[in-house]
Amino acid sequence: MNKTILITGATAGIGEATVEVFAQQGHRLIITGRRQERLDALVAKYDNDMLALCFDIRDQAEVQRQVDNLPPEWKDIDILVNNAGLAVGFNPIQEGFIDDWERMIDTNVKGLLYITRAITPHMVERGKGGHIINVASIAGKEVYPNGNVYCASKHAADALSKAMRMDLLPHKIKVTNVAPGLVETEFSVVRFKGDQDRADNVYKGMQPLTGKDIADVIAYVASTPPHVTINDIVVMPTAQAASTQVFRE
Repeated sequence: MNKTILITGATAGIGEATVEVFAQQGHRLIITGRRQERLDALVAKYDNDMLALCFDIRDQAEVQRQVDNLPPEWKDIDILVNNAGLAVGFNPIQEGFIDDWERMIDTNVKGLLYITRAITPHMVERGKGGHIINVASIAGKEVYPNGNVYCASKHAADALSKAMRMDLLPHKIKVTNVAPGLVETEFSVVRFKGDQDRADNVYKGMQPLTGKDIADVIAYVASTPPHVTINDIVVMPTAQAASTQVFRE
């Protein structure tokens, strides 16, 4: 059965790969992101019923406005994929940049909350259940040097996944936390502020996960029958055992 799925951060990496997987399955997709040209390219690429919304998830008023103004035929969202997120900077706490910290907290925590708060009342009101899939990180399970605020934001996402599951339990709304290890996307380029060489070194000598790998996991947890919920899943490259333990050839 085709579902209506909203995916945040759909213009690159895991989000873009998730759009591809769900589009191939024939679902109706609401895709969101900050880059209009990339959203337009995705709509043009797939022969699906697809609605593109360009906004910054950090802007609570705009998030609410976009959700409130969804056309009637798009309001019944079955699955929310909270994928938008980022890491910025890699400094010890005493050398961290406040702007970096605020970008991560505003996106990874507050943005996730804003869109969830806007969507879940409709899911509850419909009374037909639903599913929220939060794309977190291994950084939400353990902390590593210089990861400080990014790790804190992903620990918050991990905790929110548990709390959402409890709060939404009476409404038969599933909540799944997906925590990837090293995935080669724009992630490290953004973290290192455009330094491509430094970003490439993160994955040097090992085979990282791809956005498609995580998209396949998201599609799997979304496909389970109504009585089955995958609460939490950690997905690592075979070459990675922990945040700081990677086997490199």
